[in-house]
Amino acid sequence: MQSWRRKALWLALLASWLLVLLRVFPLLRLAVPARPWAGAPQGWPRWLDAELLQSFSQAGELPEDDPQPPQVPRAGGHCDWGACFNVSKCRGGGLKVFVSPVAGPISDTQRGILASIESSSYHSVSPDEACLLLLLGPEAPAGECSPVPQQWNGGKNQLVLSLHPALCPETFPPGQAMVAKASPAVDTFRPGFDVALPLLPEAHPLRGGAPGQLRQHSPHPGVPLLALAEERGGWRVAGADSPACPWDGHCEQNRGPEQTPLGATLPNATFCVIPGHRPEALHFLQALQAGCIPVLLSPRWELPFSEVIDWTKAAIVADKRLPFQVLAALQEMPPTRVLALRQQTQFLWDAYFSSVEKVIYTTLEIIQDRIFGASAHPSLLWNSPPGALLALPTFSTSPSDFPFYHLQRGSRPVGRFSALIWVGAPGQPPLKLIQAVAGSQHCAQILVLWSSEKPLPPRWPKTTVPLTVLAGQRKVSDRFFPHRAISTDAILSLDAHSSLTTSEVDFAFAVWQSFPERMVGFLTWSHFWDEAQGGWGYTAERTNEFSMVLTSAAFYHRYYHTLFTHSLPKVLRTLADEAPTCVDVLMNFLVAAVTKLPPIKVPYGKQHPEARPPLVRIQAPGASEQQPPAQDCINQMAEEFGYMPLVSSCLRLDPVLFKDPVSVLRKKYRSLEKP
Repeated sequence: MQSWRRKALWLALLASWLLVLLRVFPLLRLAVPARPWAGAPQGWPRWLDAELLQSFSQAGELPEDDPQPPQVPRAGGHCDWGACFNVSKCRGGGLKVFVSPVAGPISDTQRGILASIESSSYHSVSPDEACLLLLLGPEAPAGECSPVPQQWNGGKNQLVLSLHPALCPETFPPGQAMVAKASPAVDTFRPGFDVALPLLPEAHPLRGGAPGQLRQHSPHPGVPLLALAEERGGWRVAGADSPACPWDGHCEQNRGPEQTPLGATLPNATFCVIPGHRPEALHFLQALQAGCIPVLLSPRWELPFSEVIDWTKAAIVADKRLPFQVLAALQEMPPTRVLALRQQTQFLWDAYFSSVEKVIYTTLEIIQDRIFGASAHPSLLWNSPPGALLALPTFSTSPSDFPFYHLQRGSRPVGRFSALIWVGAPGQPPLKLIQAVAGSQHCAQILVLWSSEKPLPPRWPKTTVPLTVLAGQRKVSDRFFPHRAISTDAILSLDAHSSLTTSEVDFAFAVWQSFPERMVGFLTWSHFWDEAQGGWGYTAERTNEFSMVLTSAAFYHRYYHTLFTHSLPKVLRTLADEAPTCVDVLMNFLVAAVTKLPPIKVPYGKQHPEARPPLVRIQAPGASEQQPPAQDCINQMAEEFGYMPLVSSCLRLDPVLFKDPVSVLRKKYRSLEKP
């Protein structure tokens, strides 16, 4: 009898669950639909946090979409990557781009685009050697359209690039050419073939770019403010806990206590509500820069770089017909999720959108990923710091090979380090240094890069680790070349005149294993801004802060050799060769620009010489005497980078019992305290 009752109870429970599922699943299918095909009317958008959106009305009670005008079929609208692009032309040297000559006067933006491509590894001087021909569109919608280039060939292996929505389709149809334009309409965009660009303001920086403004634009925790994009520019701020719907005309209007002026383009709010029509796409970048989570209401334009960027980690796509549900979902979003979304907006802004140069490089990198196919960047590299532009696929496509992802993966570098000793002119054999480094239990090999005019010594000290002598090219930058002989992730960079003990090397390597993305060194410099001189300077005087460590004795990851050689502009490497002291500044610039973090200083004995130079100052603008390259290289590098990437720090890491009043026998690195 009891068995029959249990069976009846289970049947009743199953029947009730079946009824619930039959009533709920249709609503979930409405709230989380598949991506609409090009040319089809846009339906319900996909929510970032679908579980937070509660449906309070049946599907039949919702208002219908506004009627859309019939779309005119595009020429080449059925093109895809396999049918309209000849990948075989790119098999040899990867993506090489030739820019078709621009007819008529060249604008500043177009001149900046040309300079960015010419200084990059993508550039080709000959259209026959290039696998992609790039045609620049007009700078503004009212600009004159460029004529069809001579090597048009129906658009095969062509990229028509325009930073504005107007693309001059009347001049010539795109045909088989890829189209990269700002905020393309969803119904005309060809996924996997075209590239969606962001809608940039007219005064967008060509290089460098302004940093994110999350620190300056942060409302009080627990107060989710809404900023509504105004049609005439600016933002209107209102509380998200208000019963009014600030974007729905059928709701009780509450204009809010604050309305930003037209000049104040960055909103100070938690969520930025942006209507879905294309003229409002410019507000999207403003929200990213301000660290305000974009809430897109039924957008009818393709999100920028949607092929590789996972916008569910930084933005919310909502339906404008569900204002109360949207407000309720924003109010119920956990603070940890809000913080993660806002942090992702800052990363995406800095990595891909803060300058015109980054937008162009991201576009070309997406096309190069299509060429490489399975060996291209995985999604983690695109959507995690420092971004795909700084994770070169020529080095590796596995996140574990880079120094940036150990914390996310819950791992740390394993293995030992390679000591790379650079011997320049006038160089002396670093015999004592070799013995000290070889005594470390973590040393795997010693490489001597001989760049001196003097002949090699007939004898080298006997070591327990392999010792290899490499022939250098007598250039300072050669010490940061990715030599194939380097077999470990960790590199200990040394000069012939460096002086370290085995304990100092062991402790510095242990510190680097905890911070593999940063430089760990012994001797430091600091940079400063001279208001009177109007420029940057750097000094080796001992202060309470530092921003650089000398590469004459420093640990870092071998990937930075690849970035130094293949990512930095040639003009910067040439500058370092002309002024040897600038190579330390340049390497610190590179690592700081990638990590946004300062280096780490570790203790060293009193027997070490002071860092050079004792003081480097800048010269006032307009002075008759020309600055030597070694003294002014920091300003030239800051100009080339577009900003000052160095970050100051007042932190030094010591062993736990360093100089503590305990027995010396209890200390692991006891020789660090010897006078």
